[in-house]
Amino acid sequence: MIPLQGEHICRVDAKGRFMLPVALKNQVNASLNEGFVVKRSIFSTCLELYPKTNWDELNRKIISKLNRFNKKHNDFIRAYNAGLKELEIDGTGRLLIPRDLAVFAGITGDIVVTAKMDCIEIWDQASYEAVVSSTQTNFPDLAEEILGNINLNE
Repeated sequence: MIPLQGEHICRVDAKGRFMLPVALKNQVNASLNEGFVVKRSIFSTCLELYPKTNWDELNRKIISKLNRFNKKHNDFIRAYNAGLKELEIDGTGRLLIPRDLAVFAGITGDIVVTAKMDCIEIWDQASYEAVVSSTQTNFPDLAEEILGNINLNE
């Protein structure tokens, strides 16, 4: 898995394409030829863009734990993969956000492209700013709850 980091504001052109920021492009350079997978986020109204290598590793772990003959598992698999598309970066370094996924994420103008461990989130800029702003007020409590009992020296 390639761990990713960074946050960038990008312009989306009339066709729904954006330039993958150089800093992120350098981090996924080894995976550029394999392409990407983009899908709806589970918890937020944004998109998740995975380098194909990271997606394959994550998907293999998830699929190995699920049974498609169990109705709840089957429903989860369907919803988890809804709208999923494979993407390739074009010759000028752009990625095309599929129209149905742009509608899901409410992308209407500039976007925020931000790394989230093994994937890149793609947000409408206004939506991202609202979510980050609302999270910031409770962030100290959240940080204590999540990190307070973790021994980082292990």
